Amino acid sequence: MSPNGSDRSPRRPMRRKLLQALTAGLVLATATGCTYKDFPRLGMPTPTTEEAPRILSLWQGSWAAALAVGVLVWGLILWSAMFHRRSRTKVEVPPQTRYNMPIEALYTVVPIIIISVLFYFTARDETKLLSLDKKPDVTVNVVGFQWSWGFNYIENVPGVSGDAKTDTNLSAIPDRFKAAFPANAGGVYDVGTPGTRNPQTGNPGPTLWLPKGKTVRFVLTSRDVIHSFWVVPFLMKQDVIPGHTNAFQVTPNKEGTFLGKCAELCGVDHSRMLFNVKVVSPAAYEQHLKDLAKKGQTGYIPAGIAQTSHEKNRETNNL
Repeated sequence: MSPNGSDRSPRRPMRRKLLQALTAGLVLATATGCTYKDFPRLGMPTPTTEEAPRILSLWQGSWAAALAVGVLVWGLILWSAMFHRRSRTKVEVPPQTRYNMPIEALYTVVPIIIISVLFYFTARDETKLLSLDKKPDVTVNVVGFQWSWGFNYIENVPGVSGDAKTDTNLSAIPDRFKAAFPANAGGVYDVGTPGTRNPQTGNPGPTLWLPKGKTVRFVLTSRDVIHSFWVVPFLMKQDVIPGHTNAFQVTPNKEGTFLGKCAELCGVDHSRMLFNVKVVSPAAYEQHLKDLAKKGQTGYIPAGIAQTSHEKNRETNNL
């Protein structure tokens, strides 16, 4: 019993509750569907391109930085709560401090350092991932529209005549992207609807075929509103904007059929804008192009809304 007749035993239930909360947190952290091999990716799927590990590394580094900051903040909170709590034997108000210049300077400098480091690594990786310096082996014009996807394979396909650089259906694509198009590329296309299904997996949406080990450039155009082209295991997505052409390159290094989706809320049927990406051998990829030509899917579907004058001026000023 304490001098005022109260029992100190209520402290024991608090400790018990704290122990239960810590146990529950440990269970939540460990009793997930992830194996020990999946855990280091921190929720990311297994990368399937040569560029994806760079994105995964940035993701892991961001988590490490966030965890370090979290541990520091939680530690300071617990330290203050434990060692600066009100004494049971003293009732006077503790000394009050209006400001502490070293601590306030620390609170200012440390966040600036953290943000600067994160900005450096983000800018470095973004610059590398969006670089188009290398001439691609394959170019695909991805066309987003409500509510599915079309794929223009800008390739020299046997028996197909034409020229992607002058084709009116591709007039929305700026000349700076057309410069990397193959000469006299008649090309083939594939286009889907929300009801299209992959014949092998049954997954909804059209299927984009890509060759393993080849550098693929995606040229992204839209016919209506803003969409976002996201191949989940590529760990890379980019907006598909009407009147503005985006592009990025990847090199698939794992065969298989992977899921893709629109990652931008684009309207009532946004959730149905799904597609598949099938990575195959270069020989199987070439055969697929020939099969599309045999079906009569030659030439190109309209790429989308023409580039706006404002966007043309911006690109001209940035060259």
